[in-house]
Amino acid sequence: MLQSFLFSLRTVCYNKRMKFYKNLYIGDTVKKPERLIKKLKRHQCKPPGFFVIAYMEDTARLEICSSVLLAQWYYKENPPACIVGLANGKEEALALVEKMAGDALAFTGEVSLVKYLAQTDPEGFSVVTGETGTD
Repeated sequence: MLQSFLFSLRTVCYNKRMKFYKNLYIGDTVKKPERLIKKLKRHQCKPPGFFVIAYMEDTARLEICSSVLLAQWYYKENPPACIVGLANGKEEALALVEKMAGDALAFTGEVSLVKYLAQTDPEGFSVVTGETGTD
C-alpha cells in the first residue's frame, strides 16, 4: 500500500518537468551543465551554491533561485515556467542577468528581459498575456 502511494506521488512530481530556454545562459564556472540539467529535470538535489535564473509565470518576472529552493515540494509540483540561466554562485547569476540585459538591449533596443526571451524562443518561452514583466 505504501509503495503504491509513493509510486503515484513520484509519477505526479515527475510529470511536471521544468522547461529550459533554447539558448540557455550558462555561467563560466559551471562544470558539466548537461548533468545539472538532468538533475533539475528530475527534481533531484543540487549542490547548495548553485543558482538558476527562472521565469516565474505567476509574477511574470525572472527570479534568481537557489537550487536548494527548487528541491522543495512546492517547486516539484509547481516548477518555474522556464529556466533561462545556470550559475555557480549568486555573483555569477547577477553577471548572467547583466549579459541578458546587454543582449536584450542589442536585439530589441530596450531592456525588457522577458520580452526579449519571448521573442527569441517563442515556442519554448510562453509569457502571460498582457504582462511582460519589466526587469
